[in-house]
Amino acid sequence: MEATTRHTRTQDSGEEFFRKRYESLGGKLTHVPLKNAIRMNPLQTQEYILKQRLESLGVIVEKIPYCRNGFWTTGKFSLGSIAEHFLGYYYVQETASQLPVQVLNPEPGDLVLDACASPGGKTTQLQEWMGGKGCVVAIERKPHRMPQLLHNLERMRTPGVIVFQMDAANAARLNMHFDKILLDAPCSGNYAADKEWLLKRDITGIRTSAAIQRRILGETIKLLKPNGVLVYSTCSLEPEENELNMQWILERGGVVLEPTRLGIGDAGLTTVFGRKLHPTIKNCTRCWPHKTGTQGFFVARLRKAP
Repeated sequence: MEATTRHTRTQDSGEEFFRKRYESLGGKLTHVPLKNAIRMNPLQTQEYILKQRLESLGVIVEKIPYCRNGFWTTGKFSLGSIAEHFLGYYYVQETASQLPVQVLNPEPGDLVLDACASPGGKTTQLQEWMGGKGCVVAIERKPHRMPQLLHNLERMRTPGVIVFQMDAANAARLNMHFDKILLDAPCSGNYAADKEWLLKRDITGIRTSAAIQRRILGETIKLLKPNGVLVYSTCSLEPEENELNMQWILERGGVVLEPTRLGIGDAGLTTVFGRKLHPTIKNCTRCWPHKTGTQGFFVARLRKAP
C-alpha cells in the first residue's frame, strides 16, 4: 500500500542516487514492463469458467505458477470494465500484491485482522482463502478510502467482513485478539509501479514511512493470540521500510521470523549498508523488479511466542 506524500527533492533522491543505492544492496534499477494480472474469486466462479468467458472475448489467460488463483492476462481492453468484473469473478491485482495473503495462509474459522484494508484487494482475498468460513476485521484510517473498500466487498460478494474506520495503531480499542493479522503497511512505493516515483521520493520521506510502519507494527503485533501469525508486507524496495523494521521488531522480542515459502523472489537482506542484521531475516522475501518481473515487494511472516 503506497503512501502518497510528496517530498522536496534533495541530493538523496533521483534516479542516479537510487541506482547506486540498489546496487549496494545487490539489486539493480531496471525499468521493466509489468504484466497485467487478476485474482480469481473462487467463491463466485471456477477457473475453467473464468478462462472460457475471458478467452471468448479475446483475452489471453495464463496461470501464474506461484500464485493460487492468480492469472496474467493480455487483451485489448480494460478488464475492469466488463460484466465478469462487476459480477465479482475476479479482482484486478498486480502479481506481487497477491503474495501476502498466501504467506499468511488463513484457515477456515480464523479471526483475521486486515490492518490497512482499502481498497480491499487483500481483504476479499482473505475470505476467499478461508472459503468464506472465517471472520475478517478490516480497518481503514482514511475516510475518503472507505467507499472503495465497501464497493469492492460488495462487488466481490465477500461474506464475514466487519469494517471499522480507525487508525490501525489504535486497534487495541477493539478489545480483540486475532489468529492472523495482515499488515500491508502504507509505504513509499517503488519505481516499477509508479513512473513518477524517482521524481518524488527521497530518504527523508522513506524514513518517515518507516516510522509510521513501526508504530503500526508495534501496536498490531500485541493483538495476536499466542502462536498467532502476522504477515508484514510493503510495495517498497527500501530496507528502512523492510529488513530494518524486521530487525527492530525482533529486538523487541516475543516473535520469530518464519520462511515465507514462496516460489519467487530473493531472501531478505542480512547485511544492509554494512550493518549485520539478525540471520533469520533471510526468511523474508524481497522482489526485485528486474528479477521477478513484478513491482518491488517485501513480505515477512512473524509468529508470536506461545
